[in-house]
Parts: sequence; structure tokens; C-alpha cells
Amino acid sequence: MVLYTSPFPNSFLSVLHSFSWGLIFPCYWFADKLVGSFVPTTYEKRQRADDPCYFHALCIIITTPIYLALLVASLPFALIGFLLWSPLQSARRPYIYSRLQDKSHANGATLLSEWKAAGNGKSFCFGSANVCLLPDSLARFNNVFNTQARAKEIGRRIRNGASRPQIKIYIDSPTNTSISAASFSSLVSPQGGDSTNRTVNAGMKRTTSMEYKGDNSGCNNGEDGRDDKGGSGEPNEGEENTCIVRINGEDNSHMSDIDTDIVNGQANASGTAEHALEGDTEISKTPNHKQKDGDSGSLDSYSASRESLVKVRVGDGTVDQSTVNNKLLYKASIMKKTSVRKKKHMDETFDHEISAFFPANLDFLCLQEVFDKRAAEKLKEQLHHYFEYIVYDVGVYGCHACCSFKFVNSGLLFASRYPVMDAAYHCYPNGRGTDSLASKGALFLKVQVGSTPQDQRIVGYISCTHLQAIAGDTTVRCEQLDMLQDWLSEFRKSTSSSSTANPEELVAFDVICGDLNFDNCSSEDKLEQQHSLFTHYKDPCRIGPGEDKPWAIGTLLDPEGLYDEEVFTPDNLQKVLESEEGRKGYLVYPTSKNHSSSQKGRKASLKGNGRRIDYMLYTEEGLYLEWKVEVEEFSFITQLAGLTDHLPVAMRLMVSTGEDDP
Repeated sequence: MVLYTSPFPNSFLSVLHSFSWGLIFPCYWFADKLVGSFVPTTYEKRQRADDPCYFHALCIIITTPIYLALLVASLPFALIGFLLWSPLQSARRPYIYSRLQDKSHANGATLLSEWKAAGNGKSFCFGSANVCLLPDSLARFNNVFNTQARAKEIGRRIRNGASRPQIKIYIDSPTNTSISAASFSSLVSPQGGDSTNRTVNAGMKRTTSMEYKGDNSGCNNGEDGRDDKGGSGEPNEGEENTCIVRINGEDNSHMSDIDTDIVNGQANASGTAEHALEGDTEISKTPNHKQKDGDSGSLDSYSASRESLVKVRVGDGTVDQSTVNNKLLYKASIMKKTSVRKKKHMDETFDHEISAFFPANLDFLCLQEVFDKRAAEKLKEQLHHYFEYIVYDVGVYGCHACCSFKFVNSGLLFASRYPVMDAAYHCYPNGRGTDSLASKGALFLKVQVGSTPQDQRIVGYISCTHLQAIAGDTTVRCEQLDMLQDWLSEFRKSTSSSSTANPEELVAFDVICGDLNFDNCSSEDKLEQQHSLFTHYKDPCRIGPGEDKPWAIGTLLDPEGLYDEEVFTPDNLQKVLESEEGRKGYLVYPTSKNHSSSQKGRKASLKGNGRRIDYMLYTEEGLYLEWKVEVEEFSFITQLAGLTDHLPVAMRLMVSTGEDDP
């Protein structure tokens, strides 16, 4: 299959399309500004209330007639442009495939080496997020604004979080096979009064901060990194950007001098981290609250990875902060593992956490609601600093087959560190209401992640989708799930070059990501919860229909509270969501007749931990039979706090080849 690198098959149609859109755009822009001026966000309302000199009413009185007059004047040109633009959409391709040509700007892509399916296996990390990049006037109905600046900041935060160094601490102890929250806090504790051993509610593991200066290269090049190979619980083949810290002995509450040197010495490099921010001289203009010391992820910062200062306690002393005053600070995940791979929660087989960052070494990213084309371009430019391959502007416009007229695309965007081999898009024909104006559908991708010594390709399948959003459209969503399964089956058959007798390629994973717009707790969503999709694909957060695992939390934030100081930064939102009361105050919960739609100040105990409508599913069906796939980590991510009304989710899968298993 040929991947489409341009929206039209020839340059003449591309030029004609650009000309027609140039005629439409002024009218579109004036209408967007006019409507947006009458839909203020809660942040803007608070800003006006705090500033007695803010004459918003006067501004509206002045600008409204101007925008209205310019809108009327641009209408004839927009009509001519629309008459040209509409028939061109029948020749438009369903997506644009972008591959970074200058790899010197991609910090993550240049670190990848081809997987040869040797050793214990390899892990792959998947992320998914609804980023709400609609035209500004429409985004304001979700209480977010300044779409263009948000797009750039979202891209910065994602690639800075994913390209940060990953620190893994391996505990080798003959007497202690797990680390409690209290004992682990003796290794790392936050600076300030909040550094007491705070127990994380609902049994959720929290990403711990370590003072770290460095980049995403060379962390595992030291002697300790080379020596720590072999044995169970060791780093797997292909793990990049990982610093290994080994702690031996029975007393796990203190780090040895050698281990301390690894954390604070050998992991000391800042060239690539600074290079990642090179050229990012424009500061996002989206307003922010008053920034305090230690706040992170501000909209006006050059780096969303800058975090509160954190001390690493070693014995009775602390690490001097003065040595890194002028360096970029990264928060590094500490993966708590033991030689027998026992977890903190004995009833679970994998790690799960609420994290302030996207996982380090993120391999694949699926985004929804990237509807605005200018915002998509800005987002793509930022993501290309880390992801080499991006598929964007996915969807159809105008009239296609039995679908109604589509004014915007599907909003889907896919980014990968591995090359895309094939891609296909299908539009859901049964959209209703306002959803029918967008070409919501499913994007299917086949990626090559390695090859065997026998030159067999190792591939994976990823599907990204966004279902009907309107409440009560249960039947519509079930029909879309049926189509999703059928289209995915057809895509795998049409792109497979293997046979049982002579397999030319080995399938390592099959993952579905997206905003499905139903949760596993609401009584109104029973049909979706019992859909056959969940018999073929596994949901790591789900026990069964209507019941989530205790640590799973909702991914839909209450729009009214997005700009509260308690949740406006990644760290603050992380802390709030770790408590049950915090979740009740800032997450949307399943609907109930006894409670209103407002989430603020609610005290009553409701079922579950909020509406989890963003999913990551995987299957063991149709994969290479001799390999095993299991979840290593699952994360709910707060890094996009203040930028969207959804919580991103991430999942790390381990593909075990079993070649060196004892």
C-alpha cells in the first residue's frame, strides 16, 4: 500500500484547493472570533472579576460591529470558495503521512535500533489523549480556549515528557520482595512540608520525583549499565533512554554511594535536553495562574518538563541543589521491581499509576479531536521533535457515499517512532446530530518494529477511533463498535503477507486506542459494556461489564474546574486525583438521578472513580503463537492539565519471546 504524503494526487488540485480555502478562511476566522467573544471561559470570567479595570463589555461593543461587518463583506468570497472547495473533496485523500527528513531534530527517533527478537523480549509504550483542538469558538463550550497556542503547548509537553530519561531502580534482596509506600519514600521524598510519608489513596502508585539533569542519551552507557544484564527482572532488548540503578543488600531504605553516583553523576548530561528546546523561542500566550515555586507545566514555560525541586535523601544527608540551578530538571519514573517481579499490589500483575508525565520512551501516540487544521500543523511540528512518523488530517470532507456533509475531519492523529507500513481510514456512516458534521471514524495502521535473524518482519497493528459522543446514542455506538471490528479484520487480512506455512512477518501486538464516549460504570452504557469487542480485546482497567478495577479512575474532567489552582498544573492535578474526595470534586461521574450534573463540592459517594471514556485495549488473538503479550504498566497522565478536559492514558506492553527464559 502506498502511503499518501499529500492530500491530493497532483499539484494542480493542491493549488486549486489552497486557493478555494483562501477565499473561505477570512469568513471562517471572523465567524470564529465573533462567536468566541460571547462564550467566555471560567478563567476569563475570574480574570475580569479580579480586574476592575477590565472593560470587557466595552470591548464587545466595539469589536462586534467590526467582526460582523467584515463577516458580511467576506461572505461572497466564501461562497465562491465553497463552490470550488466542495467538489475537490471527492479527490482528496483520507490522510497525510509525514516523515521527518532531518533526523537531527528528532531526539527520540535517532535512538531506535532495530529489534532482532533476541533476548527476553521488548516493551512497547502506547499513549492516547483527547486534546480538544476544535475551532476556538467551539472549544470554549468545553471551557478551553486559544486553540493555536494550546496545540503548540500540548506538543511540547508530550515530547518533553516522552523524551525525558527513564530511571529504573531494581531491588535485589533475599528478604524483601516488595517495597511499601512508606519504605520507598525514604529513597525519594519531595522538598518542603509535603514530604511526609503520604499514603496514596485507593492503592494507586504515584510517579516519584528525583532531582535529575540530563538528556535522553547515554544513560545506559556506563559500566553499571553494561554490567546489569542477565537474570530475571533485567532491562529488555531495545530499551533506550534508560538509566539503571541497582540496590543490593537486605536494607533497601538507603542507597549506596555507588548507586547515588549513578543517579546524580552518570546520569548527568544536558546537551540533548537543551537541544530539544532549541528553536522554541515563542512563549505560549495562553493565560496562567500566578506561578509558584515548584509549579510545573505552565503554559508560559519553555519546557513542560520543568518540575518542582526535589531532594534525594541519602542516609542523613541530601543532594545539593545548587549544582543544577541552570539545568533542565526532569521527573524520572522509578519502576519498583524485584527479582521475582512481585508488585506493590499483590492482586495485580502490572504496575499502575497516576503520573505527571507521559511515559519515557513513548513509542506510539493516538490523539483525538485534532479538528483544527492550523492547530494540527503546529502540533505536528512539535511532535516531530520526538516522533519521526506522523499521520494527520485524517478524514473526509463534503459528501461521501451515504454519509452526510462533513465540515471537519475525524480529528484523529497518529505519531510513531517506528515506520508505518500501511494505513487505512473508514468513516462511520451513522453519526447523528452535531457528530454527523465531523467525519468521525477509525484509523488503522500497520507498523514495522523489527525483524528476525531470518529476515522476517516483526509488525504491530494499532487502531485509533472516536465514537459518537451524544449521550443516549447507545445503539449508534454499538453499531460503530461492530464496524470497527469488521474494518480491523479486513485491514489485517488485506495487509498481511504471511501464510501459516510460510510466515513472512510476525505480529507482535494488536492495540485499539481512542475516546469511546462510554464508561464501564454508568447504567445507561450497559449495551456498550457488554459488547463483543471486550471478548476479543482486553481492557487492563476492567474486571467485567459494569465493574472497573479499584485503582482505575475516570478520564473525563469536569470542565468547570479546569482552571482551579488546585488542579491547573500537572503536579497539582496528580495530587488531587490521588484522593477520593479530589476525584469527586474534579472528575465527571456516572450520571445519577439523585445528583445534578455539576461536580463541584459533591460529597456523596458514587459508583466507581469517575467516567473512564478513554480506552486502551489489546488482544492476544492473531499474534505470533510462540510469543506472549502482557501489560507492564498502565498510567493516567496529568501532564496536559489546563489544556484539555480529558486525562491521557498510557499502556506499556511486554512482548516476550521466551528465548532466554529459564
